[in-house]
Amino acid sequence: MGNSTPASPEQTRNEKIPTYIFDTSGLASRTVAGEIADLIRAKTQAGGMCVLGLATGSTPTSVYGELVRLHQEEGLSFRNDVTYNLDEYYPMQPDALQSYVRFMKEYLFDQVDILPENIHIPDGTLAKEDVAKFCAAYEAKIKSFGGLDLQVLGIGRTGHIGFNEPGSGQSSRTRLVSLDHITITDAASDFFGEENVPRKAITMGVGTIMEARRIILMAWGEGKSKIIRETVEGTISDHVPATYLQLHPNATIVLDTAASAELTRTKTPWLVGDVEWNQHLIKKAVIWLAQKIKTPILKLTNRDYMDNGMGDIVTEFDTAYNINIKVFNELQRTITGWPGGKPNADDSTRPERATPAQKRCVIFSPHPDDDVISMGGTFIRLVDQGHEVHVAYQTSGNIAVFDDDVVRFADFVNDFHQAFGLEKAVTSLMFDGIKRKIEEKPPGEVDAPEVQRIKGLIRRSEAKAGCRYVGIDDAQAHFLDLPFYETGKVKKKPLGEEDIQITIDLLNRIQPHQIYAAGDLSDPHGTHRVCLEAIFRALERLKQENCAWLKDCYVWLYRGAWQEWEIENIDMAVPLSPEELLRKRRAIFKHQSQKDRPLFPGHDAREFWQRAEARNSGSAKIYDQLGLAEYEAIEAFKRYHF
Repeated sequence: MGNSTPASPEQTRNEKIPTYIFDTSGLASRTVAGEIADLIRAKTQAGGMCVLGLATGSTPTSVYGELVRLHQEEGLSFRNDVTYNLDEYYPMQPDALQSYVRFMKEYLFDQVDILPENIHIPDGTLAKEDVAKFCAAYEAKIKSFGGLDLQVLGIGRTGHIGFNEPGSGQSSRTRLVSLDHITITDAASDFFGEENVPRKAITMGVGTIMEARRIILMAWGEGKSKIIRETVEGTISDHVPATYLQLHPNATIVLDTAASAELTRTKTPWLVGDVEWNQHLIKKAVIWLAQKIKTPILKLTNRDYMDNGMGDIVTEFDTAYNINIKVFNELQRTITGWPGGKPNADDSTRPERATPAQKRCVIFSPHPDDDVISMGGTFIRLVDQGHEVHVAYQTSGNIAVFDDDVVRFADFVNDFHQAFGLEKAVTSLMFDGIKRKIEEKPPGEVDAPEVQRIKGLIRRSEAKAGCRYVGIDDAQAHFLDLPFYETGKVKKKPLGEEDIQITIDLLNRIQPHQIYAAGDLSDPHGTHRVCLEAIFRALERLKQENCAWLKDCYVWLYRGAWQEWEIENIDMAVPLSPEELLRKRRAIFKHQSQKDRPLFPGHDAREFWQRAEARNSGSAKIYDQLGLAEYEAIEAFKRYHF
């Protein structure tokens, strides 16, 4: 595929399916959409119909967006297309928020000229006794059109394709299935709680998918990297149904760089052929070697390098002794107790500048608790060391609050007014109305605007409490409420001009010397990714305008509750003492609506503070194992050069 990272046969020798890696998911999506468009045009020119198998979920949305653009701007017609969707939850009404019927209409069908009679999606409204008959008819319809020309796939963390969960056989057909508990957990956010997720679905079978003449499986983000490695490099097994694609004569895997992170050619390219060594790759390889053989960096020998496929580093560059020292020093220089720069110190080997001694800092927090969860220790350190610290909460986070918290806070307001004799009739009416709206709302439906507002205010009050605990004034907490987020649903609007302008206005007002932003692209709900894009696009706009303050600004990326930076990618490591770790925990505890049981926990059952501490302690342990100083915990940052 054009514009993907080129790879030699030697580099891909472990890969059992042709795999293409693109710099970004956007570029990959446009390439896939281009292939689909070319197929549609070719079939139309030949006088035939194009039969497409389509997928849902977050992965193909950019593909559908590009197909819509091609239709609206370049005349791509879908009138000769027939589509068959992979699956649908069961039971499921077609107009429900989570329905794949509704998904396909919103993202594709309602925006192109496809004929309604040519759209086929499994029916989630059937009586259970009618499902088997429907599934047989679904198979027959596909065959009546000569089979699928092209099947688009995503992949779940279980390795499922469609809803073919682990245990699905290679010859399985369209049928009713039970969903794996991991799939249910991953879907919980879409349904506003795990308890609302259907336990079953209707899905095309593996055998049905494998009969397609062409298959493209796409995956984006670090969160998919491990299952992608199993799919591409592992053995064929019904434990990972996607591995069956290794048997298909015309299947392709399309990835962004992040999703390829665990593939051998990305993670350890020196094990599958010659590489062009540079300092970053040497650093990565040395760290990998030290961790693999459980030896501190300074104790690695020439023999260790030779025995682990890295002898050419020693042959080409230097002795193991000198290489070890160089990498060790690089790691050591990432460690600093002065994230804002150490005043009156030689900063030539430090991550941050010594001047100005007191800096203006902006911490961008995608949700109202990411600041303290992800970099609470550094936040505290910056304030303690006298810097002017601002926090920009990019979204309201209002969908992540339980309904009973709304009732509790509304009840407090009601009782408060009554206790002080303030407008009792008004507050009682409001309280009754809020309770009624919550009680009448069907599971998984969008909250009423009043309820959304209260949930947003709950998150806002918690964020302010966290800031006050750390030591900054309420005036330094900025609530941006970026419009892309304010849908009341897990699915958000695309990033828009208003989102970018709000970000630009804040930056121009503060003119920071430091920007901290969430670089955690594994956030399963995608909000972190969009918030980061808003910052990057704002910075690019400011750069084009030759903004003076931007020339003296460093951008540091932290990662959130989902994962940490790899050691070789850390440019600044801020050690935390046991006392600072405890202060960070207490700051996180100010976010009471997210305590004990967050509404959207993701696939990790631990609370956010537990994940953060485990991650911070894990980073410190790795530094210790590599032979550096032993710390209680470390928060890690990567510098973004714009």
